[in-house]
Amino acid sequence: METRTLLAAVAILVIIAGVAAFTLMRGGEQAAPVAEKTATTPETTATPAKEATATTTTAPAGQKLERNKICVVYDVGGRGDLSFNDMAYLGASKASKDFGLEVVEVQSTSESDYLPNLRTLAKDGKCAVIVAVGFLMTDAVKQVADEYPDQLFAIIDGYIPDKPNVLSVLFKEHEGSALAGALAGMVAHYYGCKAVGVVLGMEIPVLYKFEAGYYWGIRYGEKIFEQHEGKKVEPLRILYTYTGAFNDPARGKTATEAQLGQGACVVYNVAGATGLGIFEAVAEAAKKQGRDMGPPFAIGVDADQDWIKPGFILASMMKRVDVGVYKAVERALAYYEGKIDKYGGIMELGLKEGGVGLSKLEDLETFLEIAVEAGSIKPEQKQEIYEKVKAMREQIPDWIWEEAYKLGEILKENKDIEVMGLKFSDIEKMIPMDANEIQQIREQLKAG
Repeated sequence: METRTLLAAVAILVIIAGVAAFTLMRGGEQAAPVAEKTATTPETTATPAKEATATTTTAPAGQKLERNKICVVYDVGGRGDLSFNDMAYLGASKASKDFGLEVVEVQSTSESDYLPNLRTLAKDGKCAVIVAVGFLMTDAVKQVADEYPDQLFAIIDGYIPDKPNVLSVLFKEHEGSALAGALAGMVAHYYGCKAVGVVLGMEIPVLYKFEAGYYWGIRYGEKIFEQHEGKKVEPLRILYTYTGAFNDPARGKTATEAQLGQGACVVYNVAGATGLGIFEAVAEAAKKQGRDMGPPFAIGVDADQDWIKPGFILASMMKRVDVGVYKAVERALAYYEGKIDKYGGIMELGLKEGGVGLSKLEDLETFLEIAVEAGSIKPEQKQEIYEKVKAMREQIPDWIWEEAYKLGEILKENKDIEVMGLKFSDIEKMIPMDANEIQQIREQLKAG
């Protein structure tokens, strides 16, 4: 399926997918101009607000409010990325159906839109919660939350721990990425490869967690492979590339082609829609070798992306942004109804909470059923895609899959597993990481 077709299909998919958001399983740089701020379900339009000098006044917790909207502000990466932003919409759509609220979507075309977009919605006074999707909106949310102290906000991937009207929804991406890394490491050695890679979007702290977990997982996977095979292996070369974009498939493709040229046979997508180029690159490389499935392989991110290039996407590290958005709405309503005394703070979702995980065939099956219901694929295509992904998985020994999923169960209870002198708990202690700390991890795990 071509990138263009995928982007068109997602608009239909996400609407139906919201019904089953809980059964399925970042900000970026300036994008090319897209439609000005839009709203859907039902039609409502948000336009940039003028500078706000007054705050809204709403009823205190425990009283009924006339706030009947879930308001979602996207970063410049925007909808149609088949991962991070689309998952945010799934959560909002599910919540709108369950709680009888409208969904208002606002797209930011540049970073200068953050403040006016947030102010427009806050000034309106109709949003039960305003969800800012992406780390790069952190400063804007801080400012507008102070201007409108009676408006509830949630920010995905932003860390704002000290404002009573802001909920920071964070994920343990390092946990899910460790599973992806373990799988990548074992598969690479199984096929006799010399390197694995990761292509990332913009260099921001949340992506350091993906990096750290992935590198640790690769070295863990190598240790398991050695134990299973009863012999030492040469450590894989780990390649990483920051593209600086979450919405540029061409950059993703170029970066992946460079890594493939250096011997990588598994490349992890941590780049949103830029990752569509990763998928194209691995599929084209395999086909040039006469293969109808990998290696080389890609690993998807955020949503279950295994269907996008069936046979060439090994698995996906699912980051359940939909769960985070849904829980934020649920918490806001509980606060308004007086069921809880406090709204703001930190909500962190990891393996234990179902916030991250490695995709399974059941996830693919669920997603394909939704695609059929949406009319995006025909029933016969669903079966064809499923069988190809299943065949790809079956060409890899069962023990590799079992060990990757087993790691997920282990990390729920024990974070003191050590590889190359680095315990997984050591990584957690460094979060939130800065550039110096991720560099220490790269050096210790020999990445780059």
